[in-house]
Amino acid sequence: MPAIDLNADLGETVDGVPTADDEAMFAVISSANVACGGHAGDAASMRAAVDRARRFGVAVGAHPSYPDQAGFGRTRIDIEPAALRASVADQLDALLAAGADLRYVKPHGALYHAVTRDAGEADAVVAAVADLSARLGRALSILGLDGAIAGAAARAGIPFVREAFLDRGYRADGSLVPRGEPGDLLDDPALVAARAVRLARAGLVDAVDGSDIAADAASLCLHGDSPAAVAMARAVRAALDVEGIEVRAPW
Repeated sequence: MPAIDLNADLGETVDGVPTADDEAMFAVISSANVACGGHAGDAASMRAAVDRARRFGVAVGAHPSYPDQAGFGRTRIDIEPAALRASVADQLDALLAAGADLRYVKPHGALYHAVTRDAGEADAVVAAVADLSARLGRALSILGLDGAIAGAAARAGIPFVREAFLDRGYRADGSLVPRGEPGDLLDDPALVAARAVRLARAGLVDAVDGSDIAADAASLCLHGDSPAAVAMARAVRAALDVEGIEVRAPW
C-alpha cells in the first residue's frame, strides 16, 4: 500500500490562547510540528501537544523559529549563527522537557525559508539537531524544502525529508507564493484534497500559473492556524483513504 505523511503546525498558542483546533487536527494527521517557544507555545501548550500525540498515535516534531514571539517568527531577523544554534537548541530542549518523544525538526516561518538559501543559518540549525541527535543516541530527521538545509543535513549525516504544501500557492519555479500576494493561501477542502492525492500518486503540484511542478515529497503539510484547517485535513484524510493511500509517519 502506498503511504504518505500528513503533518501540521500545532501547539502554536499565543499568550495562552490556541491558534488552532489542535484536538481535531491531531485526530487526522500523522506528524505534528510543535511550537517550542521561539514564535509561539509555552510549557503548558507543549505538554498538551505531547499528551495529544500519545493519545492519537501521532509523531512529534519540533517547530523551532527565530526567537521572535512578537512577530510570530514570520520576519527574518539578524542573528549570528552561534546565537541561532543556541536558540534552536534551547527550543528543542524545551520540547523534550515537556516529555516529547522527539522524532524530527521542522523550522518555522521566516527561518524555514532562510535555511533554504543561507548556508550559515542552515549549518546552525543542522548543528543544533546533530548535537541533540548525539545526546539521544539516534538521528533526528529534518523536514523541509530543498536548498542549503538539505546540503547541510547531508554533510552532517542527518536524514532530510522533503515536504510539499497542500494549502500554500506555488510559483512556477517551485517556490511558495509569499504571504499577502494573490494565490498565497488555499482554503477549499475539495481542491486541497485533490492536490494531496495528486502529490501522493504522481509527485506533482499545480502552480498559480497553471503549470505543473515536480514535488518529490514524503510528507504533506497543512497549517493548523488556517480557519479551514480542520475541514481541509478531514477532506485530505478521506480522499487518501478512498485512494488506498496510507497516512503514516516516516520517522
